[in-house]
Amino acid sequence: MSVTVTNLTKLYGEQRAVDDISFTARSGEVLGFLGPNGAGKTTTMKILTCYLSQSSGTAEVCGHSVETDSLAVRKLVGYLPEHNPLYPDMYVREYLQFAASTHGIRQPRTRMAELIDLTGLGREANKPIGALSKGYRQRVGLAQALLHDPEVLILDEPTSGLDPNQLAEIRSLIQQLGKEKTVIFSTHIMQEVQAICDRVIIIDRGKVVADDPIERLQRRLSGSSSLLVQFDREVDSNKLLRISGVDKVTSGKAKNTYRLLLKPGTDPRAEVFRFAVANDLVLLGLSMESLSVEEVFRALTAAG
Repeated sequence: MSVTVTNLTKLYGEQRAVDDISFTARSGEVLGFLGPNGAGKTTTMKILTCYLSQSSGTAEVCGHSVETDSLAVRKLVGYLPEHNPLYPDMYVREYLQFAASTHGIRQPRTRMAELIDLTGLGREANKPIGALSKGYRQRVGLAQALLHDPEVLILDEPTSGLDPNQLAEIRSLIQQLGKEKTVIFSTHIMQEVQAICDRVIIIDRGKVVADDPIERLQRRLSGSSSLLVQFDREVDSNKLLRISGVDKVTSGKAKNTYRLLLKPGTDPRAEVFRFAVANDLVLLGLSMESLSVEEVFRALTAAG
């Protein structure tokens, strides 16, 4: 069970929404699919689910082409789009019954009961969808995507609108599903990527700019990652930028704390110490840190 994309391109007139991208999503992993707005994520997902056709290149789901064997692909894929399309006048059970009938599911009541329990919809199952909170509507969409027990799950912002308790439950569910299915998971919440995903693809302006496990991605971008420093008083960030090896300076959470993003392969700790001495500063803290996924994402998708 896998998804294979090879030289995939989607054109809208002269605009390349997806520009010659290639990647593989494997069974037993949760693949994080990240990118700024307009990067091409949703377009790629719509091609994989047969909602859009590509301009060139190929995409296969479990060996079936989205272009020439779309009916087989649709049977294998569960899809939760970013804007969850539901019927607000239908009751939750009624909607799931309708969705089950479109898939021709045998014993739909049994399967519906399993999904209602799995997604935590028990207390809401007899309510109209329009009366549910956004978080519970997301759960209904996820239950619908799972009804036919698909081999591949494509989830576009599935945790949007969930409260912290719901978020933890759905994260756990996605991780559990990722052990036996191929899961492609799009989100803008960077902590979520670190909590759920085994591997990350970052797409920017239609091109894949990174495809790595999170730890390797952090190491690849910067050998030393970042340096967190704290002084006894406020320091001009422009002065810190002049330290050899420092690529960017951001403010830390604590008072008079600064995070120095480093150029690959550099370690300016000794120079930071000399900077403190030269400027009559007391150095209260100095520690190396791994780049967060958010910092990696910003570095790789910065306009240039």
